[in-house]
Amino acid sequence: MAFTFAAFCYMLALLLTAALIFFAIWHIIAFDELKTDYKNPIDQCNTLNPTIEKVKKIKRVKIAIKLVLPEYLIHFFFCVMFLCAAEWLTLVLNLPLLAYHVWRYTSRPVMSCPGLYDPTTIMNADILAYCQKEGWCKLAFYLLSFFYYLYGYTAFSAICLTLKIMQYLENIHTF
Repeated sequence: MAFTFAAFCYMLALLLTAALIFFAIWHIIAFDELKTDYKNPIDQCNTLNPTIEKVKKIKRVKIAIKLVLPEYLIHFFFCVMFLCAAEWLTLVLNLPLLAYHVWRYTSRPVMSCPGLYDPTTIMNADILAYCQKEGWCKLAFYLLSFFYYLYGYTAFSAICLTLKIMQYLENIHTF
């Protein structure tokens, strides 16, 4: 069965959206732990923000196990993939969240690390409520995106299969 680049993009987006759903659930649980005082703000921000660690006077950024930057990079990767595949509707559906991610990252608090969450202000009631709403909204967006990508993948796979069958029947008919 032959795949188009668009079908590949939908398949990859479907798999990576599952990771984004996990990130959104982790985000919701993390802020619920803060709200119920199961975790202190410093530990929570260290979990969510990427940290800069000095190893023998060399700075390196540990991004792999943190939450914020991988989520933003995966979503940016989606947009680039769908732009290259000329999937304009999917790109337009993803642009508002991408714009929000850019705005959120550029308007982050001034800190020594490149994270979004400041341990000194994260326990404010309005910031905590905002972060919880953000997590729920992202979870809803990623769940809807998951089913949209599933539909896009199956639709493109069905189109490719139909075209292959038609080509095969046309080759049989010419003999």
